[in-house]
Amino acid sequence: MTPHDTRSHTKVLLMVPTSVGVGLTSACLGLMQALDTIGLKTGFLKPFRQDELNGPGPDRSTALVSSTLDLRPPAPIAQADMERLLRQDRLDVLMEQVIELFDQAMDGHDDTTPDLIVVEGVVPTAHGTYATQLNAQLAHALNARVILVGSGDAAAPEALAEQLDMHASAFGGVGSARTLGCILMRMQNLPGGEEPTLAPGTSSVMLDDTFLDELRRHSPALATDRFHLIGVVPYNPALIAPRVIDVARALDARFLHEGDAANRRVLSTSLCARSAANALHVFRPGSLIVTSGDRDDIVLASALATMNGVPMAGVLLTNGFMPNDNMIEMCRPALKTGMPVLAVDTDSFTTAKNLGRMGNDIPMDDLERAEQVARFVAGHLDLQWLKDHLSRGFARRLSPSAFRYQLVKLAQRANRRIILPEGSEPRTVEAAAICQRRGIANCVLLARREEVEEVARNRGIELPEGLEILDPEHIRSRYVAPMVERRRGKVNELTAEDQLQDNVVLGTMMLQLDEVDGLVSGAIHTTANTVRPAFQLIKTAPDYRQVSSIFFMLLPEQVVVYGDCAVNPDPDAEALAEIAIQSARSAQAFGIEPRVAMISYSTGESGSGADVDKVRQATRLARELAPDLLIDGPLQYDAAAIESVGRQKAPDSPVAGRATVFVFPDLNTGNTTYKAVQRSARVVSVGPMLQGLNKPVNDLSRGALVDDIVYTIALTAIQAAQRS
Repeated sequence: MTPHDTRSHTKVLLMVPTSVGVGLTSACLGLMQALDTIGLKTGFLKPFRQDELNGPGPDRSTALVSSTLDLRPPAPIAQADMERLLRQDRLDVLMEQVIELFDQAMDGHDDTTPDLIVVEGVVPTAHGTYATQLNAQLAHALNARVILVGSGDAAAPEALAEQLDMHASAFGGVGSARTLGCILMRMQNLPGGEEPTLAPGTSSVMLDDTFLDELRRHSPALATDRFHLIGVVPYNPALIAPRVIDVARALDARFLHEGDAANRRVLSTSLCARSAANALHVFRPGSLIVTSGDRDDIVLASALATMNGVPMAGVLLTNGFMPNDNMIEMCRPALKTGMPVLAVDTDSFTTAKNLGRMGNDIPMDDLERAEQVARFVAGHLDLQWLKDHLSRGFARRLSPSAFRYQLVKLAQRANRRIILPEGSEPRTVEAAAICQRRGIANCVLLARREEVEEVARNRGIELPEGLEILDPEHIRSRYVAPMVERRRGKVNELTAEDQLQDNVVLGTMMLQLDEVDGLVSGAIHTTANTVRPAFQLIKTAPDYRQVSSIFFMLLPEQVVVYGDCAVNPDPDAEALAEIAIQSARSAQAFGIEPRVAMISYSTGESGSGADVDKVRQATRLARELAPDLLIDGPLQYDAAAIESVGRQKAPDSPVAGRATVFVFPDLNTGNTTYKAVQRSARVVSVGPMLQGLNKPVNDLSRGALVDDIVYTIALTAIQAAQRS
């Protein structure tokens, strides 16, 4: 199964925290538990590690999900690597790495593809000011719906509403199609606040109308179906209670008696400076008694309470003082019950402050707490709403990062041999070296070796082992006879020998004879120079009567297809219909769900004239020829691309506002539009990719960058694999 195949059927939910300490990982665990409850198979991904929150060792969130839910999520990208790429302004590379992790998360299942991947977003901290930017980019790259994870006081609904509005703005606001809803964690002062419970299957907290009405009054979007209050999870001290062993690790304490430290939880901490007689109220279940090591009365009172059946968390002795042997012997019956006793060298006040600084994060080896948290949070989520909403399919988009990553992976898998006739052109040499090194294709440069090596020296390019360089002067003669045979009656030996002086013609003959799998040219040649030999020697595929082209336009949020922007000057209705079908099939082959818009200056029946009539007729023909495709037209560009305009101008259209394939009525319109979008919006375009040929030949723009050439080589390798 290809990366496209798995991603196209898997929804992605990005969990975006509004601040530090909202319980983000707990929300992820609870949501995944809830989704499992309603029968959805989930995966997990944490793209970036945050050292200031995680501390040393493996990533906590990833380890907890692995142990609690029996998944195998990949390790996140290190914070240092992430920040280095951000400093270098290489956000696109960072997002490609995220896509690679996403594919690994998809593979973390033994049998079936997950229905949904939960992604833990970046927490805004004082150290990292990039959280909002990265979360927005994650949403785009993974085509994710966003769930905000917040926390606060139910008695202050205005502050909660402002919190949600502010953080939703990075994704178009709480009313946008991108934002799905919110989960409010660790909520204080909920109306009719329920007693804390860890019982499995806890029912959702019942909120009175006053709280909801106040919240909706300050954030009207909460009253709509666009943004849902998915869950309100009450504060529960039992869920943030650390084990005694966690306290020992945090304070670097010594165990005088470890006892049941791995299982006893600290529900409260009591600093005992008064005499035991005046502190009897602190000896209660789950209490950690903090006292100076020379306070024998407190130590004895703790032992007595334990022997009386009070399951205290333990005793923490401060100031470096140790009880004497007689005292230890007197307390031995209490120790036999499993009561832990720890010691630190700091004074009682400092120790209490250090305890107050302990985080609420779940330690990665505390499986019991993780499972309790997951059940408790899941019990306070709106399961019916999740089931109803997630059973409906999203309009899938392929992000630029996913597209680029997919191209590379599929090309590596294809392992094809690609001829580059412009073998000594500097950008082509660099691109060939990259492709060879990364296994994207086995490139063949048509050029004299000395010329290629000189280019490499001048540009600091290291030519990888295995990069093939063929001197065209040494091989031209062997293709004269095959060319005469191929073009019988149209060329003789003299004209064939003359035409083969052109390296593009020579490379095309090598392709025709199956010595290579594809050809890429155009960095220094016109489109006609590249396409004409293909028409003459390769010819069209059996199902088509013409060759056309598409560009993959890497828009900020998704990849769309433009056709035809390079080959056919003024196609008639039949040709335009064929271009639409070719473009849709190409989009589908590269992971883009085809929704084809036939572009015109008029939408629907609102206009008339020869040009719009041609588009209308082409739409009808395309639908007849390919009834399985979503094709609509004529549509104006804004009606095809923008949801709000599409709803207004073509409310019944299955394509309007959601188009992924844009078919232009003629070359003038298509080429102008593609260049305007590419240059004005600084959009990367990959192509033109030729369609309808028997074998893959692809043209480059003469202004192509090295990356453009690399991705076009990858496209060509994939086309070759698909044809075989």
